Amino acid sequence: MILVTGAGGLSGAIVVREFARQGYPVRALVRSRSRAKAQALEALSTVELVEGDMLRPDTLTDALAGVERVLLISSPDQQMVETQCTFIDAAKKAGVCHIVKFSGLNTAFDSPFLFARMHAEIERYLESSGIAWTHLRPSQFMQVYLREVPTIVAKSAFFLPLEDAKLAPVDIEDIAKVACILLHTQGHEGKSYDMTGPEALDMAEIAAQISLAIGKTIQYVNIPQAERRQALLAAGTPSYFLDALDVQAELRRQGDEAVVHLETHTALKVRPTTFAEFARRNAAVFRGELARS
Repeated sequence: MILVTGAGGLSGAIVVREFARQGYPVRALVRSRSRAKAQALEALSTVELVEGDMLRPDTLTDALAGVERVLLISSPDQQMVETQCTFIDAAKKAGVCHIVKFSGLNTAFDSPFLFARMHAEIERYLESSGIAWTHLRPSQFMQVYLREVPTIVAKSAFFLPLEDAKLAPVDIEDIAKVACILLHTQGHEGKSYDMTGPEALDMAEIAAQISLAIGKTIQYVNIPQAERRQALLAAGTPSYFLDALDVQAELRRQGDEAVVHLETHTALKVRPTTFAEFARRNAAVFRGELARS
């Protein structure tokens, strides 16, 4: 049996749906099965939904029973290291043989970006656990641009503090395909897989692709970092997360994520999705006609 943790989140849910699309049985760990996204997963015929808290090993008995491989995902919060390391201990005790760690591009102990350091710490803990490991390290998700839909619809623009930085966002659907391969085939133990999309694009180019997809001109408006921070603070984003985003934006403006990595797509024979394809697939969402999943 394969377990996907964090299945109630964006990435975990897409991975579980990819398992179901390919007809693979999978167990999906959520905190509460009463949430709409969890209920949608439970409706899929090959999905077994289980509840549990990764910080409380006593709640994971059913989730880990008979599990051989795990895709390890959890929320990017202040407890991410504790959450994932606690789960690794529980998985080892339960006899899990292999963990694929859903990490991040440019993970490093000396990174100024909080979550890159946290991922590095978890990766090291997993490597020393005695469980076979694989690190899956994607770049920025294409799906993050769906968060800009409110202003795209209301103002025909989106507002970010990225100047003319180039990024190489990856479609989570591609990551899900790769995760399925890593969890169903041999030979990936002890390896790290970097993933980006096939193009490095600046925000004006992103706006142009969205415009083509929806048949309406969308502008990218560069704004000061402080303005973006204030808007997110007003929306309830915690200050520690805002601090991390400030650092991440500065690194991106410096070109930290401008390099394209297609080695994983090529090695595992997964065709990379372009942003234009992603925008066309989500045109109804970008037009405000359909809620993002």
